[in-house]
Amino acid sequence: MTRVVRQLAVIGCGLMGGSFALALREAGLVERVVGHSRSPASAQRALELGVVDAVATTAAEAAAGADVVLLAVPVASTGATLLSLRGTLASDALCMDVGSTKADVAAAALQALGPQVGSFVPAHPIAGKERAGVAHADPRLYRGCRVILTPTALTDPARTRRAAELWAALGARVETMTPQAHDEALAAVSHLPHLLAFAFFQSVAAQPEGQRFLALAGPGFRDFTRIAAGDPALWRDVFVANREQVLRHSASFRAELQRFEAALQSGDPAAIEALIAPPSAGRGAWQLNAAAAPALSPGAPPAGLEPSPR
Repeated sequence: MTRVVRQLAVIGCGLMGGSFALALREAGLVERVVGHSRSPASAQRALELGVVDAVATTAAEAAAGADVVLLAVPVASTGATLLSLRGTLASDALCMDVGSTKADVAAAALQALGPQVGSFVPAHPIAGKERAGVAHADPRLYRGCRVILTPTALTDPARTRRAAELWAALGARVETMTPQAHDEALAAVSHLPHLLAFAFFQSVAAQPEGQRFLALAGPGFRDFTRIAAGDPALWRDVFVANREQVLRHSASFRAELQRFEAALQSGDPAAIEALIAPPSAGRGAWQLNAAAAPALSPGAPPAGLEPSPR
């Protein structure tokens, strides 16, 4: 059986952190939850909703005495947040994040935690909602979703097993890969689609008759642009952190778009259909949370990650 978390520290009392706390509560796997947010109002709201049992004024105060610490902060804030925990984490504590990029997070953890970096397991639960904030926290958010763990050569294997155990107990499907493999894959299937959704929506809305066009939009437009409602600050950080991979996949997309444009210019129905058929069949066969391809299996940890002096 999954052992109970005596004290969980949630640093960042929003949708992701709040959902993790609620899921552990519902599963009977946590005794006490202490929350901290950069915004005192968010932490107070989490307390009022029963997501946390107590509010801490600092991240270090929240983490003191916790056996599990979850960072649910913007990826750009990970390094500074971990630095504030250096020397505070219990010797047997497990520390995780929920960020959408992992190579930058792993590097930030090494720089911030030094000899304590082994306690940190970078994690990415591929789940979420359009609406952020602890008021939308859901104990079922992680059920059936994929959670990717990206331990490095310095991560304590026992911590990785503990992380996998916890996420699995919440109903998640846990996989492990390197930070670099994660960022390459997510650039293709998450980060670039968000970039395209932002750009496409704006390309319509910014036209002289954009508002009229939007008024006529139907379910297809709604489904295609749903993710364009994502949080600007969150996605700014993701794009900056993973820009090289996003740009590489953007170039691949542009090449494919040019093939479609050339077929349209030719006016050849057969050529257009030939381009549509493979993605139509592929999307029809695709299933959410299907088993990952073998190429995404765990590989060698990133080179050059060595503990820095305390």
